[in-house]
Amino acid sequence: MFNDIGPLELITLVVLAVLVFGPDKLPKVIQDVTRTIRKIREFSESAKQDIRTELGPEFKDFEFEDLNPKTFIRKQLDNDELGLKEIRNGFDLKKEMAEVTDAVHGRESEASASSLSSSSSGSSSGRVDMSKKPEEPGKDDRPPFDADAT
Repeated sequence: MFNDIGPLELITLVVLAVLVFGPDKLPKVIQDVTRTIRKIREFSESAKQDIRTELGPEFKDFEFEDLNPKTFIRKQLDNDELGLKEIRNGFDLKKEMAEVTDAVHGRESEASASSLSSSSSGSSSGRVDMSKKPEEPGKDDRPPFDADAT
């Protein structure tokens, strides 16, 4: 709850509390505050327990933190039933990007070259030559007419 309070800020709060409430009333104020916090927590747990019993036995493992969309999505993505961990672990982004850049620059990477040579035993390689420049239209060729653009 107060994870981001440093030691200097804590000392400042204590000095401020002593100045506002005085050294005589400060223990009584601390007891009242802790008692109130304890009652609020008990009320909250009681309400959660009532909701769980009203929902029935199929919702016995229901967590209210799952109502937060980020927590819900994170829990579903970590769920191993979907097989997403295998997909995530099997995907190598650096390798994929290297293959894409090699294809754009017209180079063949070792992995794609070996897979192409093994898969193209008799048929054309099926690889698109990205290094070709488009042919320039002749002097007599007109650009295509687009009726929607005019």
